[in-house]
Amino acid sequence: MGFDEMDVDTIWMNGEFVDWDDAKIHVLSHGLHYGTGVFEGVRCYDTENGPAIFRWEEHLERFYNSTKPYDMEIPYEPSELTEATLELIRRQDLQSCYIRPIAYYGYDSLGVSPGDCPTDVTIAAWPWGAYLGEEALEEGIEVMVSSWRKHASSQIPTNAKTTGLYVNSLLAGEEARRNGYREAIVLNKEGNVAEGPGENIFLVRDETIYTPGLSQSILDGITRDTVIKLARERGYEVDDTAAISRGELHTADELFFTGSAAEVTPIRQVDNVVIGEGTRGPVTEELQSAFFDLVERRTDDHDEWFDYV
Repeated sequence: MGFDEMDVDTIWMNGEFVDWDDAKIHVLSHGLHYGTGVFEGVRCYDTENGPAIFRWEEHLERFYNSTKPYDMEIPYEPSELTEATLELIRRQDLQSCYIRPIAYYGYDSLGVSPGDCPTDVTIAAWPWGAYLGEEALEEGIEVMVSSWRKHASSQIPTNAKTTGLYVNSLLAGEEARRNGYREAIVLNKEGNVAEGPGENIFLVRDETIYTPGLSQSILDGITRDTVIKLARERGYEVDDTAAISRGELHTADELFFTGSAAEVTPIRQVDNVVIGEGTRGPVTEELQSAFFDLVERRTDDHDEWFDYV
């Protein structure tokens, strides 16, 4: 579904609410040419107590932390961005939505150094269903290991969610789709499993759960952290510092992706190898159910993770 088909009409931009079609930037903005922007993707869920943003504070903290390697200063306090986001959702009468805060170097000069370019900040919100498809949540998806590798943290910070770095994700994801797969898995420079183009990955073997550690050039995902906590609360042993080889993917009992967009999505096949029984595995199903029970507030657990609109 394109934006023109959605019932959204407002964007918050540099302190003002503007019409969706008027939210424009200069073609010589620094961020457009050099990828110097940072962003977040956050879900707001429709609950019995009204719309609720999931783990907004953690996303906002990462948003500000992502600016640090780029010497970028967001000219708004976190409380201002929070109130702007809540008001944006109210103005558009959204019950559930995807929220995209972005900060980027704007228009002034166009050398590689941002110089005196301002830091512009924008927040948009729109309805968005299951990122990889509704059927994927139940049936799982087929993925391929990409020929593109994830950059190392010694090259570009992997703990910052930076716009320009998603060229790597685009290359991997589009390669997979051209080859008939729904999504990709990206290896790091050592050849170990890193993550998906926009997701963290989990492996289940003998009911023990493994996920690549932060040293494997991954983004420290907030949904990743959520699922780790939910799994441990249910008695599972979780190794969140794992180094997973490519071959271990093929012998896994279960695999699944996590992410704010992807939520908890099973993986039923890697390349031409069927994973487990080729369906959503029991551990994945339990954690997926726990996740949706949590975010849709069918349970009172972790109420501290929610900001109600």
